[in-house]
Parts: sequence; structure tokens; C-alpha cells
Amino acid sequence: MRKVLLARALAVCGVTLIAGSLALAGDNWVGTWKLNAAKSKYSPGPAPKAQTLKFEATPEGIKVVSESVNAEGQATKGGYTSKFDGKEVPMAANANADTTAPRKVDDNSYTSIWKKAGKVTITTKAVVSADGKTLTITRAGTDAQGRPENTTAVYEKQ
Repeated sequence: MRKVLLARALAVCGVTLIAGSLALAGDNWVGTWKLNAAKSKYSPGPAPKAQTLKFEATPEGIKVVSESVNAEGQATKGGYTSKFDGKEVPMAANANADTTAPRKVDDNSYTSIWKKAGKVTITTKAVVSADGKTLTITRAGTDAQGRPENTTAVYEKQ
């Protein structure tokens, strides 16, 4: 009887672990990523001194938190939560946008449209490398000062 109960308990645990892994496996950007400024290109510059992105799966969708230290040493923390379905959601602490509309392309990539006061400012594309160790986010559009922006930010999985 004990063997049967143990076998059932192990089976339930196994199914739970597999289901949880599959839920996260579909969005390979979930996790913590640290900016590699040396591999990144910021136009206009300068690049931040440091930046960490955290993508966390929650019941409401994926919660994205960005913690940055700009070139002048000022720290900021912002982010959003989205189902990555292309619907606009509020974005906090971003000078270039007050909403974003992330849309999953496939397990390794997503796109997003940033808006400020209803006007499109930046389009982004995020791609996780085949080995899962690098996240590259390209941004194109116009920054808050009206300057053209063409940035490629390279992040490493932590």
C-alpha cells in the first residue's frame, strides 16, 4: 500500500514539474538578464552604466522589471506586466513611452510597440540566442528629445 501511495505522489510531482517547465519553456526570455555594454550600441548614447532586466511568469502575464543606472549615475526602476498578446499595457519609468504592446513571435522572440501620449515612439524586437545565453533587443524610432534612436542592447543570462 505504501508503495502505491509513494508511486502516486511521485507521479503527481512529476506531472506538476513537467507542466511548470512547459509553461516557462514557451517564453525563453523569462529569467534575469544583465546588460553587456561592451557588446551593445546606443545611438544616441551614452549607454547606461548598468541595467538588469527581469522577466517573471505570473498569473497576470509576464512581469518585466528594468533596473538601470544611467551614464550620470542616476538609478531608475520601471516595467510592465503583459500577456505578450499585442495589447497595450502601461509602462512605468520610461522617458520614451507610457505604454507598450509586446507580442510573442515565437519561443525565442517578441516585438513591442512603445507609445508616448498615444503616439508611436519606438519599435523593439527581442531575440534569445539558440543557446539561451544571450538576449538581444533592438530599438528603432524617436526618443523623448525627438532624436532618432537605433539601439542594439545585448544582455547575458544570469
